[in-house]
Amino acid sequence: MSNLMIRKSDQIMMSLVHYFVTKENYAPIHVQGVKDEIWLENLDGPYRIIRITCNSIINEEQYKFDIFKMKHVIKQIKKKTLSFKVNALNICLDISKKVDKGDIKDIETISVESLNDVRKNPDINKAFPTIKDELLETNDGLDLIINVTNDINEKTEEENKKFNDLFAPKRIVFTNIISLICLIMYFVIAIYGGNFINFDANILARFGANNIILVKSGEVWRLFTSAFLHVGLIHLFVNLYSLRVIGPSVEALIGKWKFIFIYLVSSISASLMSLVFTESNIVSAGASGAIFGLMGALLYFGYHYRLYLNDAIKTQIIPVIVFNLLIGFMISGIDNGAHIGGLVGGYLATMAIGIKNKSYKKDMINGWIVLVLYLAFLSYIVFFVK
Repeated sequence: MSNLMIRKSDQIMMSLVHYFVTKENYAPIHVQGVKDEIWLENLDGPYRIIRITCNSIINEEQYKFDIFKMKHVIKQIKKKTLSFKVNALNICLDISKKVDKGDIKDIETISVESLNDVRKNPDINKAFPTIKDELLETNDGLDLIINVTNDINEKTEEENKKFNDLFAPKRIVFTNIISLICLIMYFVIAIYGGNFINFDANILARFGANNIILVKSGEVWRLFTSAFLHVGLIHLFVNLYSLRVIGPSVEALIGKWKFIFIYLVSSISASLMSLVFTESNIVSAGASGAIFGLMGALLYFGYHYRLYLNDAIKTQIIPVIVFNLLIGFMISGIDNGAHIGGLVGGYLATMAIGIKNKSYKKDMINGWIVLVLYLAFLSYIVFFVK
């Protein structure tokens, strides 16, 4: 069988795409209106964007126009990924040596005429230490195409399995348990107090509602128990409805045991922040702070999976958080301190325990450090300042 002849630039491009996709977890981006170029994206990579182009650039005017087009595409990617900064590697396979590539902010352009140029480039080797040994190279064009296609398909199949495993429907457990506990406590308090509509503050305090005087006297368990109590029927209905809307998504996407950890940490964080901003005669209760913590967890998860959930983040998650916080500021009687505390606590708790396929050990360590310092600071304000 005779060898299939392919252009040298196409061979280099296929080898580079093969390496970045199969070894560095980059994914191809569909960019309309481009020809003889491939765009790759990895939000966690040393370069967020890698562009490989075979387009001929023979003078600086062409190069400037090419960079202009590239910046336009990057601008669209920033909007899609909710990113303020995107650094890009621009690999040009057919650019004249006479062209002054200059120093362009957030775009590093390199000229490549052979795979050896890639192996010898210090910037590429610093960012991708394994590229020297992992580049696929062969003189047989058909063999190259088959190997590249098979390896990329295998990598794509592996990523699809991870995606399907993460987003597949799952049995919801702890959301139902928490809802049941809240219902049971509501009926216990209602029967005890003889009122099923609104509860007396003193009765709520007896069953574990949050109050700074009682907490400072040693009853710190109230920081936890208050998240399962409600001041009346409407309060219970609103929070259980919110929990039923948000809880199953967080539990399914992040995991059951991580879900309960986030919920409990958010409850404590919400209770502490509530005590920072409430008076000594105020008794507070409710699951809304912990529910805001679940929103924070969903926000952290959504940011790391924003390639899949970009529309949901912009049209659902962020608007719901902002809307509920605004309501808290506009209507009296709503404990917005608890909402903010829960939101921050949930976000940091999720950062600390990590999310599947996305979290790195250093990020999780940083999350634990910030979470502990945050809770310690709130505790200091509550127990030693107020």
